[in-house]
Amino acid sequence: MTRLPPEETVPEADLEPASQPVEASAARRWSGRLRLLVPTPAVDLRSAVDRLRDAPPRDGVRSWLVTVALTVLAFCIRFVGIGYPKGILFDETYYAKDAYTLLKLGYEGSWPENANEMVASGNVDVFTSNASFIVHPQVGKWLIASGEWLFGMNSFGWRFPALVFGSLMVGLVVRLGRRVSRSTMVGALAGFLLCVDGLDFVMSRLALLDIFEAFFIVAAVLAVVIDRDYFRHRLARDLERRGLTDYGGGPSPFVFRPWLLVAGVLFGLAMGTKWDAVFVVASFGVLTVVWSITARRLAGARRRAYMALLLDGVPAFLSLVVLGFLVYVGTWFSWLRTQGGYDRQWGAQHPDSWQVKLLGKPLASLLYYHKEIWDFHNGDYIKHSTHVYAAHPGGWLINARPIGIDAVNGIQPGVDGCPATSSETCLRVISATGTPTLWWFAALALLVSIVWWAAGRDWRFGVPVVAGMSTYLPWFNYTERSLFFFYAITIIPFTAICLAMVLGMILGKADSGYRRRQGAIAVGVVLVIVTLNFAFIYPILTDGLLTQSQWLARMWFSSWI
Repeated sequence: MTRLPPEETVPEADLEPASQPVEASAARRWSGRLRLLVPTPAVDLRSAVDRLRDAPPRDGVRSWLVTVALTVLAFCIRFVGIGYPKGILFDETYYAKDAYTLLKLGYEGSWPENANEMVASGNVDVFTSNASFIVHPQVGKWLIASGEWLFGMNSFGWRFPALVFGSLMVGLVVRLGRRVSRSTMVGALAGFLLCVDGLDFVMSRLALLDIFEAFFIVAAVLAVVIDRDYFRHRLARDLERRGLTDYGGGPSPFVFRPWLLVAGVLFGLAMGTKWDAVFVVASFGVLTVVWSITARRLAGARRRAYMALLLDGVPAFLSLVVLGFLVYVGTWFSWLRTQGGYDRQWGAQHPDSWQVKLLGKPLASLLYYHKEIWDFHNGDYIKHSTHVYAAHPGGWLINARPIGIDAVNGIQPGVDGCPATSSETCLRVISATGTPTLWWFAALALLVSIVWWAAGRDWRFGVPVVAGMSTYLPWFNYTERSLFFFYAITIIPFTAICLAMVLGMILGKADSGYRRRQGAIAVGVVLVIVTLNFAFIYPILTDGLLTQSQWLARMWFSSWI
């Protein structure tokens, strides 16, 4: 078991003070620095009860003020100009219109070919009641529809929900980073880093599904981590109630775990937004059982700890998988309630099929519809499709191939704000690009986190590693089709936490004097670099007017063009 720091500290290298003799001090400094990369597991000398009670710092009010402040900061940054450009951008052509017909029909209706131009002119009720074949579930589209219901079928209306959920995700990252690291400072660092990420910024200002999926995944992971603490605290309370230091090889109790139910609901909503969230469900289902076994072993159950496979594994399966599946099916409520959705009448048309006999007509129709969606995602059409902005997932973590969302090229001098004295034309673009330096630092921090999790056996680093990689690695199974960088929006919340935790190690303890000052300078330099980089690319995130040379100054690699 890795030695965990006290509640109010962050993981760090434990370097000796600079008052040591020069030779010894230098040796110790280099030894401490190497420990950042090659940790040595240490023995935790605390009692089993104290280790089970390990918890985030007891600064609830202050931590919530920090969380709210960063959430508001993210909202304000993203709110400015969110309705511009007016009209439908990129894949909003699917989701903004699907959301509107969900409001009007209860299912996704079809639109004429020139619908985008008609919607931009204010003529929005041009859809038909003919069902449209859609290939993603409905949760994200219902959330987009909530903005259209509040503010109308316009660019502000369909983008506002993404703004809200993208901003709230920053708050979730603060809470998750704090709970995992046991440090409010680290949680705040993670939240701020996400505030100034270009990809998160752009995805929080578009009516696409991915920001909603990322929100529900982060929320579900947070619920699972809260459950870990809750379960361990209940074991500690049981030991104290019995007057025991540990169970001495005896049985440990069954514990009802409400936070797993919360996680199951959130995972169901994530899958109800996009299917690939299922990989995170599987990963954290396994991790939950592993944590349960180690907690019972720590409590002294010894061989009986493996009873967790039954005592905790079965309830975890029911909470995360079964409940998550039921929530997912429930997200199709409007499709099931109405009669006009795509394939909705399949059951009525095939009354003798085994699906109808087993499930009834509505659910049998839904099952058949899912088969058609699966066939689309795995069929020859999608496998052989090409796109100019296709990005192999091997380059996602280093921001190798951002995707263009919108572009107006060749703006002549004196037109649309282009300087009349300019010797070159201007352009306006929106690029879904991460803040490059943030992604590069985060990729390095991910490697360090993997080492600390594996070699240091530090569970804290395992959380963002498992979460981030379970949203990333599965895409390598689908490289025969066109994949896009904006899918990585589900990765950056967790790699930002990895970076914040590594920065926490560099920062060191609050009472470490010169060592702390050195760490603060290093962390400050990283934050300044990332923030200035975000400010520099801001025009290409917001359709800002640039001359050709100004735009090229932001295109550091040919793959970005």
